[in-house]
Amino acid sequence: MDILYRPRRLRRTPLLREMVRETSLHLSDLIAPLFVGEGEKVREEMENLPGICRYSVDTVTEEAKILEDLGIPAVLLFGVSTRRDPVGSSAWEREGIVQRAISAIKRATSLIVITDICLCGYADHGHCGVMCEGRVDNDRTVEAIARVALSHAREGVDGVAPSDMMDGRVGVMRRTLDEAGFHEVFIMSYSVKYASSLYGPFREMMHSTPRFGDRRSYQMDPGNAREAIREVALDLSEGADIVMVKPALAYLDIVARVREHFLVPLAVYNVSGEYAMVKSLARMGFAEERELVTEVLLSLKRAGADLIVTYHAKEMARWLTTR
Repeated sequence: MDILYRPRRLRRTPLLREMVRETSLHLSDLIAPLFVGEGEKVREEMENLPGICRYSVDTVTEEAKILEDLGIPAVLLFGVSTRRDPVGSSAWEREGIVQRAISAIKRATSLIVITDICLCGYADHGHCGVMCEGRVDNDRTVEAIARVALSHAREGVDGVAPSDMMDGRVGVMRRTLDEAGFHEVFIMSYSVKYASSLYGPFREMMHSTPRFGDRRSYQMDPGNAREAIREVALDLSEGADIVMVKPALAYLDIVARVREHFLVPLAVYNVSGEYAMVKSLARMGFAEERELVTEVLLSLKRAGADLIVTYHAKEMARWLTTR
């Protein structure tokens, strides 16, 4: 056969394939979600999210040290409160669970600490904002979450990540932080967050399934792609430093579109339902877990993501440091 170019030449050995690989995973790509709740010495593994636990402040610090030793650079903290009211007021308390966890982790490690800013884990109705006449009130919610962000900044957080999908929240949050002198606290905005069916295990972890209605009036319609570009542009105009697409695997086309239009750092959230599906495939013997997880996370990088929030972070870090 007279073949001028044979692509298989560069696929012949593992080392050769690695040398010419276009997309690679690195420890610096990973952000590990951490869930912190009330109590002491709590380390409660979630049945539907194997390997993922809900911690108390003392044990979450121990877990943070493990993540740091593995080389993971950052964590994303979520608060799971048992003290809930209609406005989620425990979210901004000085001695709140996330506030205490921030200061404890910052004292014990050098990790970048980012906090999810939302009211769903603190409000008794399970929605992401303040309710008014049966609807989430956009502007009252924005004021509340800016207050939450400020309370986290006072405890030494590195970045805040508003996930509520209220209009204008990035701008109000940026002004609130700047006016209080927290110019260096960055905002990683959930700019493109779809009303997805893939959040189920997370909501069980957080006890945050809405008691009535759904979140389609504020999270994005899965059928919309052009709207994602508008959402990112708005957040950047208001001062976002990093933008995020959530979910990740089911929205690779959106990740690619955002990367094509914007040159800012782009994060994706490899959500709980995606994690559970991978774990299920591996458990049933249909795939080797390390290969499957690597393929999934590589697809996110290949689509254009710079940072990956993933429940696989801990195991991926171990795999990246062992041949």
